[in-house]
Amino acid sequence: NNYNNGKQICQSPMMRVPGCVATVHVSTTLIPIIHDDNNINTYSPDQYFVRVDGTADALISKGLVALVAAAFSQASRPTAQQILEIRPSTVAEDLGLRSTLSRGRNDGLASIVTIVQQQIRSILLNSNNLSSDDNIVISSPRATVSNNDDDHQNSKDKKKKKVAMLLSGGVDSSVALSLLSKDPNYEVHAFYLKIWLEDELQHLGVCPWEEDWKICQSVVAHLSSTSSAAISLEAMSFQHQYHEHIINYTLSEARRGRTPNPDIMCNSRVKFGSFVSEIMQRQSFDYIATGHYARVQHFNNNNASKLYRAPDSIKDQSYFLSTLSQEQLKRVLFPVGHLEKKQVRALAEDFNLPNKNRPDSQGLCFLGKVKFDNFLQAYLGEKPGNVIDVLTRDVIGQHKGLWFHTVGQRKGIGKCLDPKVTTRGPWYIVAKDPIDNLIFASNEFDNSAILGSSRSNFFVEDIRWISGHHPHEQLVLQENNKTWTGRFAMKIRHGPSIARGSLSMNAIQTGDTISICSSSEGRIELDDKDGGLAPGQFVVFYQLGCDECLGSGVISEKHWTQFLLPTVTPNKVFYPMANTTTAASIIN
Repeated sequence: NNYNNGKQICQSPMMRVPGCVATVHVSTTLIPIIHDDNNINTYSPDQYFVRVDGTADALISKGLVALVAAAFSQASRPTAQQILEIRPSTVAEDLGLRSTLSRGRNDGLASIVTIVQQQIRSILLNSNNLSSDDNIVISSPRATVSNNDDDHQNSKDKKKKKVAMLLSGGVDSSVALSLLSKDPNYEVHAFYLKIWLEDELQHLGVCPWEEDWKICQSVVAHLSSTSSAAISLEAMSFQHQYHEHIINYTLSEARRGRTPNPDIMCNSRVKFGSFVSEIMQRQSFDYIATGHYARVQHFNNNNASKLYRAPDSIKDQSYFLSTLSQEQLKRVLFPVGHLEKKQVRALAEDFNLPNKNRPDSQGLCFLGKVKFDNFLQAYLGEKPGNVIDVLTRDVIGQHKGLWFHTVGQRKGIGKCLDPKVTTRGPWYIVAKDPIDNLIFASNEFDNSAILGSSRSNFFVEDIRWISGHHPHEQLVLQENNKTWTGRFAMKIRHGPSIARGSLSMNAIQTGDTISICSSSEGRIELDDKDGGLAPGQFVVFYQLGCDECLGSGVISEKHWTQFLLPTVTPNKVFYPMANTTTAASIIN
């Protein structure tokens, strides 16, 4: 129906809502807003009101659908753009219903809003309702679409965007492939990367790559039989690249007594690095898609693409993607990044995927069922050394190798200690000295003022910003004109926990201009103590009050200095290092 300046009232078909306790279907209608200015004809979400209709086979679910419909149709009714900016996981709390509804109903309410958002986007991108001259801009962290840009073209008479989808055999990437294969805007080609080290580690356990490959084949066959277009699937061996970029990095960091993160390096160096370089030499792809839980925002101009945390705080994988460059991020699609895990499982059920009941994989991607300690044992062997009480400098045990332990570790350290000492625990690892092959431990992890400082103040190196430049809007020049300091939310490790603190970087003055030193180093002061700040571990920075991931840094060994230098009292010289230059050499 032509309504305002050529725009139409557009309605989506009924769609089942995954993740609801009952069987729920909803349909979304976009109603153009009447403007006095007849020149306004952009097909933008802020130019539409929304109406929601739906059905359910349970009384409470019917009430939830009615509640959403009423909320979106109130007197001060929100625009489609405002609805797209809603975070589904907080809707129940925003409406004051979280404590009233059961957990399942809370999840169902979030799922209803998620589907409404998907239907809004689908309507705006439907080529049957839009001409080739229309301009669509969806300004949302979850999707940004423009018909005037090379992003997400949708008209049937335009060339489909070619997507290389990385398929692992897991549920997440399979659902991501399913969503892309059902989108008429994309031509999807699936790739399986063979990265397992089964030839070298065969004696340590069963390598599941053959099982994964068979599952990938069955998923692609199933989707090809249920969609209008066939999906190609190719297995590519990247074992050499993994050795060069990931294995060597992991072993090098472990030898230095640091805590490596192979998964972060896998994304930047292999999946969005070597893989992209190789396939681009064969044919041109517009996007690289994966099953990661993270959101990306692309723009119509030359502005930098942005990375955001996923709504599912437990599954969020922005931590592992924090070192991607702008060139890499601009090519990325995360089809399931805006969903929670239970919604992805529900979609796998709806799509009847062959692997819908497959459990999530655990551990490092290239090891499969091989334990990380066994991997280190195979490559680095053992190198026994003393365990030192960091406060008394007494020898309290012996370890088999620095690489088997990490800072903050409690579990498993008891077997390295003298039985007489274990009764004075619990003991935690607080530092490592790779030069003299020592591990420093303490049973005063929570009480010592010295250890308390080392758990909240530390140095970072190799700071990288996703935008390609410092986040100047977050940084303030201090009164001494020597440092720039900013407040950030941070992840010290993968998981739902968010820390808060300050990052300070050295300032440099050139004439009348005071800028940030080009060095990629800084110092962090956390608001609260952390359980274990291990050198080599990544710290990821997020904008305070926002889900945007800004960049990352690597924890340095510098805050270990106080543990490694010899300590002298009037009556006793504590366990000495070989010499003071040893500690300095570690820092440098």
